[in-house]
Amino acid sequence: MKLFIIMGAINAFISVACGAFGAHGLEGKISEHYMDVWEKAVSYQMYHALGLIAVGILVQLTGAPFLGTAGWLMLLGIIFFSGSLYILAVSGISILGAITPIGGVLFLAGWVFLIVGMIKI
Repeated sequence: MKLFIIMGAINAFISVACGAFGAHGLEGKISEHYMDVWEKAVSYQMYHALGLIAVGILVQLTGAPFLGTAGWLMLLGIIFFSGSLYILAVSGISILGAITPIGGVLFLAGWVFLIVGMIKI
């Protein structure tokens, strides 16, 4: 599905922009701990942006039904996981840490659906 390739590219762009912002705009403004949190958000966003691009390509090549679900789960995982960590890093609102694992579970589920989708081909 072309949409996943586009969403993957958009998220890769955002990840690079957030990485640069963290390195240049946040340095010295937030603690080292929160810089690590920011970097974790950037890394996982990029990994899953690439996952979205792969899913988009695989959907177009195979038409496997489970792959679309994998893409949506990865996209939601980015929003919940990386999004909560970005906000946590700049705000220090620790309750946001409770949202992050939801994103992690969505990531895991996305990868499981990718595996199942490929097995079913």
